[in-house]
Amino acid sequence: MPLSSYPFSRLFKPLCWLAVCLLPAGSGLAGDIASPRGVVELFTSQGCASCPPADETLKRLVDQGDVVALSYHVDYWNYLGWTDTLSSKENTERQYGYAHSMGRSGVYTPQAIINGRVHVKGTDISTINGKMDELHKEGQGLSVPIKAAMNGEEMEITIPPGEGRAEVVVAYFTKKEAVNVERGDNSGRQMEYWHNVYDVQTVGMWDGKELNITLPAKSMGSSKKDGCAILLQSSGPNGEPAAIIGAAVLMAGRKRTP
Repeated sequence: MPLSSYPFSRLFKPLCWLAVCLLPAGSGLAGDIASPRGVVELFTSQGCASCPPADETLKRLVDQGDVVALSYHVDYWNYLGWTDTLSSKENTERQYGYAHSMGRSGVYTPQAIINGRVHVKGTDISTINGKMDELHKEGQGLSVPIKAAMNGEEMEITIPPGEGRAEVVVAYFTKKEAVNVERGDNSGRQMEYWHNVYDVQTVGMWDGKELNITLPAKSMGSSKKDGCAILLQSSGPNGEPAAIIGAAVLMAGRKRTP
């Protein structure tokens, strides 16, 4: 389901995003991922008839255990008869930011952005996995190893020296949400959505030197905060999100030494 234009007030300004994913212990999903193969960001909507297979594909990527998988619900299909309960204009702006950095004039759903560099249809897990492997072979994988761990009442993030400049951003998401869609193209269906991003906070700046960040554990202590993501991401000329060069996964409730 394509969309050629959308009025939006701003693009994301950070030079880079960093994503560390935190999930409750005993969630049944993958454990800590110190060196993920890639980052997949799915742009989806409850009002999009083509999206349910992509939402299931994202769940399969979460279960796969070697991918930072995030879901962003956009708001531009809300006029079709069902307002997506997880959608936000910030998610839509992020997708349009990618369109600008990739030289595209429009966006569509379901769209999967891989490593902030390329886009593919979000329904095909073989294509998504193949593209991650291809990017790695071309030197466009996740080259900056990121460490994160819980230490008592604090969460510690360590980014090693490297080239570039980036913002360190924590993106909070819910592990799983079930929604009964009552109207629109998916009317009458109960949908399951995984790793839905609902809040993003900048916590620091990486300038190529080793960086250590300590956050209070209570920053992820809300009952809604099932997890969070840390992405190290470059930006386009106007501050739009672009290539992701680092990521890591940390399960909430698990303790390990970085």
